[in-house]
Amino acid sequence: MNEKVLRIKYIRVLEKFLTRSVALVKNPDFDLDNFKLNIDRYYEDITKVKAVRLDSQYHKKLQDYVNLVLQFTQNHSKTFEDEKQLFLKEANLLHKEKNKSTYKKDKHRKRSFNDGY
Repeated sequence: MNEKVLRIKYIRVLEKFLTRSVALVKNPDFDLDNFKLNIDRYYEDITKVKAVRLDSQYHKKLQDYVNLVLQFTQNHSKTFEDEKQLFLKEANLLHKEKNKSTYKKDKHRKRSFNDGY
């Protein structure tokens, strides 16, 4: 199989893990046992795909997020509230990192306000 195809598959599986784990954390009927069960199942999907070297900062942080979630599901507090907040914070930082690369053209740049100073 082409290396590019493997890379895209691996990235898509990591992003699916991110979206699914965030959806589980945001669920108002949060159940810790259900969360652990689903995270293990999502991680099995990642292990089925061949791991590929990632160069992008976003993709490296995505891998770190997956490792963070797996680590905290094994060693967690009793209420799991701190971990939920940490997962949401890291997911928001990941979305910020992903959207940082988008380029927005500065419209009407020449008409901008110039007060003469």
